Amino acid sequence: MNILRHVELTRVFFVDIETVPGHATHAALSATHQSLWKRFCDKRHARELAEGQTHEELFANSGLYAEFGKVVCISVGFFRMLKDETLEFRTKSFADEDECKVLSGFSHFLHRYAPYGPTRYAKLETASPDGYFLCAHNGREFDYGYLGRRMLICGQDIPPMLDVAGHKPWDLPHLLDTMELWKFGDNKGHITLALLAGVFGIPSPKDDIDGSDVGRAFWVEKDLARIVKYCEKDIITTARVFLHYTGRKDLWDLVRVTPTPWPAVSVMQVLA
Repeated sequence: MNILRHVELTRVFFVDIETVPGHATHAALSATHQSLWKRFCDKRHARELAEGQTHEELFANSGLYAEFGKVVCISVGFFRMLKDETLEFRTKSFADEDECKVLSGFSHFLHRYAPYGPTRYAKLETASPDGYFLCAHNGREFDYGYLGRRMLICGQDIPPMLDVAGHKPWDLPHLLDTMELWKFGDNKGHITLALLAGVFGIPSPKDDIDGSDVGRAFWVEKDLARIVKYCEKDIITTARVFLHYTGRKDLWDLVRVTPTPWPAVSVMQVLA
């Protein structure tokens, strides 16, 4: 893809987030938020309500909306060249029951990197021709905005890479999106990551759970480690799709995948 000609592989952070309803059940909402959810559903889910679903049942999908959901895991992956000239793909996840800790950890990570953006394109004050990129599947419609909104709700500073409110899409060349690139200008070209992986002959990241199972895994099974594993599979898949886009799909066979342990292993555990 010619549009990616200026993108250096080692300057791309592949990102995926996992979100869940902000409360375990609709009944756990305050009376005020139950009323807000009802008004929201009456407009957003009028068809489902007309078909007989209730506001309580629809709350299971509230993790899709930053106003009612929360982020429980953010996984990041990036390529880097090692001293022995081996190409490594390192993964790292920020995950916790406390959403603000998750967002704070990720924000601290991103604050170290300026977004890419030649002066003639980007209006972001921090943009640099030597800056970095974010890449997510459906990131422009979901991940990037969701993260910014939840950081505001947590009262946190938004890192320059995500502080894009008020800018036009073409002012933000550092925000890459594997689904948007697949569209080739066709607004009907929505595609799931699993389908895109299948088209390219990449193993599906949905071999255990998918997005619809994350809420149950978090609130019922209390299995955050399973969510982290699932999220990291998504960033690996997104990175492999990206290699296809740049005509370097065979490069993956030479890549060493190195996951950063989650949760972090203490020094005492390492010495033991």
